Amino acid sequence: TYASTLGALEHATSDLGTVMTIVGHLESVATTPALRTAYDAVQPKVSAFYSGIALNEGLYRALVAFSETDEAKALTGPKARLLEKTLRDFRRHGAELPPDRKERLRAIDVELAMKTTKFSQNVLDDTNAFEVLVTDEAALAGLPETARAMAKHDAETKGLEGWRFTLQAPSYIAVMTYADDAALREKLWRAYNTRATSGPHDNRGLVVEILRLRREKAELLGYRDFADLVLEERMARRGERAMSFVDDLRGRTQAAFEQENRELEEFARSLGASAMNPWDVGYYAEKLRVARHAFDEEELRPYFSVDGVLKGLFELAEKVFGVRVQERQAPRWDEAVRCFGIHDVARDGALIAAFYVDLYPRENKRGGAWMSPLLSGATTEPMGPHLGLFCANVTRAVGGKPALLTHAEVETLFHEFGHLLHHAFSEVPIESLGGTNVAWDFVELPSQIMENFCWERVSLDLFARHYETGAPIPEALFQKMVGARTYRAASAQMRQLGFATMDLRMHRELDPKTLGEDAMLAFARDVLEAHSATKLPSDYGMVCGFTHLFASPTAYAAGYYSYKWAEVLDADAFTRFAEHGVLSEEVGRSFRQHVLAKGDSEEPDALYRAFMGRDPELDALLVRAGLKAAA
Repeated sequence: TYASTLGALEHATSDLGTVMTIVGHLESVATTPALRTAYDAVQPKVSAFYSGIALNEGLYRALVAFSETDEAKALTGPKARLLEKTLRDFRRHGAELPPDRKERLRAIDVELAMKTTKFSQNVLDDTNAFEVLVTDEAALAGLPETARAMAKHDAETKGLEGWRFTLQAPSYIAVMTYADDAALREKLWRAYNTRATSGPHDNRGLVVEILRLRREKAELLGYRDFADLVLEERMARRGERAMSFVDDLRGRTQAAFEQENRELEEFARSLGASAMNPWDVGYYAEKLRVARHAFDEEELRPYFSVDGVLKGLFELAEKVFGVRVQERQAPRWDEAVRCFGIHDVARDGALIAAFYVDLYPRENKRGGAWMSPLLSGATTEPMGPHLGLFCANVTRAVGGKPALLTHAEVETLFHEFGHLLHHAFSEVPIESLGGTNVAWDFVELPSQIMENFCWERVSLDLFARHYETGAPIPEALFQKMVGARTYRAASAQMRQLGFATMDLRMHRELDPKTLGEDAMLAFARDVLEAHSATKLPSDYGMVCGFTHLFASPTAYAAGYYSYKWAEVLDADAFTRFAEHGVLSEEVGRSFRQHVLAKGDSEEPDALYRAFMGRDPELDALLVRAGLKAAA
């Protein structure tokens, strides 16, 4: 029966999944040497267990037997999809392999889990191992007051005199964007882009090994390469189609990218620069933006206090999606963490989800920003509330002022909250098909569509208020901000296309059996240099810190193109909000009903068509980026 096969299998791993999600989360946000040791000891066993499920002949026979029953043939909706996907998933994970190849597959999965975990830990450790202490205040020229105060605070917390700069995002980005001292910029840039390329945290060998294991796994399962294996269950379907998508976008972007670089070089020369180095690009790009648009990102900070941003973000969700968001008390892993509940207005304020928010950098917390679904309400009958969280590493409060964010940091919070809503609004009664458990090139649609609200006057006015006066962003500043939105848009797009190209080509073209560490590093550098505004040094090793690709057995591997793929979807889908009113509850309800609530209960193409009434169109992205005139 369904209950004794698919239903039983769904429930069998639920407790283990919950525990490993929570422990993995704590290893990301509050790691200790003891926790790391325990996690490293347990994870290979868990990986072996999960990889063994599809290789269990008895389980597979039971599923096949059920699929041939009248009950199975009469299934509809999510249950029918679960049967179809489960059988396909078992085959894709080796259910029909002979015993010796099943054993090798198990070993590969265990090795991948161990090596990708070690990769992530090496990046964290090498990031934390670096610092620059500045004792001469003259070297801080150009840095905004927020960056200086943060660096001063970082030094004081370490018992040091002066200003301490690290590779944590708020510190690193501030130096690369504003510091007049080219030597300081170069020191941080080189450290950041050679992370984990040597010494005790060297990831070069791990990258080669991970590529080798992924290719072997794909070939063992009968696929040409890892991209074809991974993408079979995604919207792109095959590595070739994903590569064609990336190449097409590059072709539409290349001319504008070259023009932007020529303009930047001419501008830098006009300011006395003799050459354009990689650590100069962000600095001169910001100078040119200020000159061209009379706009400085720092002018916006006073309007983005973290409490105001969160309050506005939640108010936006209330207006558009028909919910109330209220703060809750809950156990926390750090005193800065907060917890909130989401209540459904249409269901008399019933609690449908709760979530944690963890926003600031710590040395026991990994970098970047992410959302994680901690618990699914689909594990109970009737469905209970979901539990999730979103994390970031944004500018903290210093100098007696509240935490004041950059506009980019605001976009990050909106992005991760979009992922959270995908989890929170899930109405799928089957955990593995609910929430964010969707095709990887579809999962960024709910997150990226939320970023659009950071650029609309009507939504900004909900939360963008001066932290001292309460005044909204002045219209002149708003217009400068919007005017600067497409500034160097081709360069930003090429950067993402560079990562996507490197990812796909590494997983499709390289022969890991004969690949050496130096050849791997050179290959990655050459691909990224073709998408860079400058030449890159011979020791450039960004790939060794690229956690998106190598910190998990799969994650974004062979799937980094998903960001641009989903950008096409979000730019196109947001045109419906723009046409019917940015805060349209009707459009919001439709998006919630047809996309956010549905998880993976239907094909993503069908969900998109249900919301938009048609397939996605590329033009909206190009128009938004200023790379094509609006029709």
